[in-house]
Order: sequence, then C-alpha cells, then structure tokens
Amino acid sequence: MPKLDLDTIPQTNATGYPPEYAKAVEGRWYRRLGPASGIGDFGVSHVTLKPGAWSSQRHWHEGEDEFVVMLAGEAVLVDDGGETVLRPGDCAAFPKADGNGHVLQNRSDADCVFVAVGRPADTDCHYPDIDMHLFAGQDFRRKDGGAF
Repeated sequence: MPKLDLDTIPQTNATGYPPEYAKAVEGRWYRRLGPASGIGDFGVSHVTLKPGAWSSQRHWHEGEDEFVVMLAGEAVLVDDGGETVLRPGDCAAFPKADGNGHVLQNRSDADCVFVAVGRPADTDCHYPDIDMHLFAGQDFRRKDGGAF
C-alpha cells in the first residue's frame, strides 16, 4: 500500500556530528521514509524540530540537491542572503554546489515539521561557520583534515 503510517517508522535524533557541534541538533527528530517505502533513488525524511533546535549546522553540498516543504509550525531559514521565515506550504530549494550555506532553525515555542528531499551523494559537504568539513567518503573532520 502506498500510504505510509508514520507511527510505524522509527524516529531518531541521531547525528554523526562531533560532540562540540551536536548540541544544536539534539531537538531534531527525523524518520527516513525511503527505506520504509522502498524508494531508493532519492532520500526523503519527515523532520520535526523541537523549539530551539536546528536542522543541521549551516552547510552546502558539492553534489547533492536538497528540497524542503514545510508542513507545520515555522522555521527560520538562515543562508548567505540573510534570514527568511518558512511557514506551512512554503518550499525551499538548495541546489548542489551553489556555495550558499543553509540551515533551518526553530526559534518558536512550538514544534515545526517539514519534509526534506535529497539524493545522498558521496561528495564533500562544507560548513562555512564552523571548523568542520565532511570529506567525500570519510567522517567529519576539521577543515585542515585533522580528526576531532
């Protein structure tokens, strides 16, 4: 059956970030919908940000497009152009290799919920505001390549 029951799909707040950068995403809870649906050509996540939580550290991908659709609540999109409030029905697109770091932050007193779509790629991911870089095929490292 094509309809997914979200309550049957495990939710996690796991992150691969080193401890010094993980606090911002502690209140980010997500469900990976692709594996539950049999979809493998792109990734889809149902994401809830608790008040104060961020979707990630501000970042951009060399080889992965990302697309977000807001479902409930509101989040502030922070990118190189400034800050933009996203509300239910709003969409945001993040083309690969555009060099425009982005993050969604829940600055409200209520949960915000969105769907994120992307195609995971084995390419570098840049974090312009912090000393972290994801080198293709490796773990998170400092920008100079050093380990955490």
